[in-house]
Amino acid sequence: MKFDPAAEDSLAQQAKFWQLLSRLRREFSFKHTFSSLRHRNYRLWFWGQMISLFGTWMQVTAQGFLVYELTRSSAYLGYVGFAAGLPSWLLMPLGGVVADRMRRRDLLLITQTSMMGLALCLTGLTFLKVVQPWHIIGLAFLLGSANAFDAPARHAFVPDMVGREDLTNAIALNSTIFNSATVAGPAAAGVTYALLGPGWCFLINALSFSAVIAALVVMNLRPEAKSSPDSSPWQDLKEGFAYVLSHPMIRALIGLVAMISVFGVSFVVLIPAWAVEILHGNATTNGWLYSARGAGALLGALIIASLGKFSFRGMLLSLGTLAFPVLLLGFGVARSLPLSLLLILANGVTAIVIFNLANALVQTLVRDELRGRVMAIYSLTFFGFMPVGALWIGTQAERLGEPAAVLINGFVMMAFSALILVFLPRLRRLN
Repeated sequence: MKFDPAAEDSLAQQAKFWQLLSRLRREFSFKHTFSSLRHRNYRLWFWGQMISLFGTWMQVTAQGFLVYELTRSSAYLGYVGFAAGLPSWLLMPLGGVVADRMRRRDLLLITQTSMMGLALCLTGLTFLKVVQPWHIIGLAFLLGSANAFDAPARHAFVPDMVGREDLTNAIALNSTIFNSATVAGPAAAGVTYALLGPGWCFLINALSFSAVIAALVVMNLRPEAKSSPDSSPWQDLKEGFAYVLSHPMIRALIGLVAMISVFGVSFVVLIPAWAVEILHGNATTNGWLYSARGAGALLGALIIASLGKFSFRGMLLSLGTLAFPVLLLGFGVARSLPLSLLLILANGVTAIVIFNLANALVQTLVRDELRGRVMAIYSLTFFGFMPVGALWIGTQAERLGEPAAVLINGFVMMAFSALILVFLPRLRRLN
């Protein structure tokens, strides 16, 4: 019989796939799902964030639909997303330096209080019926500025609450918080918007910040590792970038997150236009689409949390990277609401698997004294590149239509996933 190397390689790949599924079945257990909640500080954070993020997603959903009602422009949805993310490029690296120099709880108290104030401003403008698109862009920019300091501190704060032993689980539970809110928040926003108007969505968000602020105040925390007080902020900043650039796997993981942010999840900014123009719906349809994606992301986060301290994170991350563009292309051609909801739900599962595992692997590999700066760079790839993607897909949708813009992104992500599979075999071996 003639030897066929291609056939043998295909069989080997199939064997690895079935081996991965077998390991997933063995490792999966609901007893692991909420292990981080045994830490008191994390319990406080969990419930405070749950309430706060519910309000945040009510505002995100209502704000997007309000912008579309005011402008009837897909491009304007991209402009708002770009304005929210631009401060990430300007301020987030500095936010990482600050997170390594001052107490992270104190920094989070400042940022969360600032975000509450901005939500109250939007509430007032809306109730007074004077809100304009440029108001929303300006407030989105200011909110992005607060987030530029909040995100690095929030990511680096997780090990302060749970230690390294429950780090992956806590990161996954953070995603369950976020995505539980994306299930309930948009649906509640759709109903509230339809019955009472967008102002009430913004007011609920403003009030919800009090929960996480109260949780931060009552925590008992251990001392944090800090950078040398003799170094300048500029030296600290250069040290963080040099560390990321010199570490091959951290560099690769952050690059993967950047690509997903630009060409993957950026399609979410088109959901208000998609609900109206493609699915012929209204504010309630908009809320259902956001909620379905949130439900998928919640499911993905619960799967990761339930795997406990598993040792095949790189392989699972690679599998998610391959599945993501297939689901995105499917969503781009779907025209019925039930199928669109199913595909966007599955897309949410794969997106959260990618982001959770990339975050956990970076946090596992980084040195403690550089955690704030490295997580600032990681956050920059998400919060900084996503608005670039929003601007890109918003302008493409304006010129070519929403379906064409989503399909273009899907094909780009398909090509990138193939490159990851071929040229980054080490990623699959990360534990």
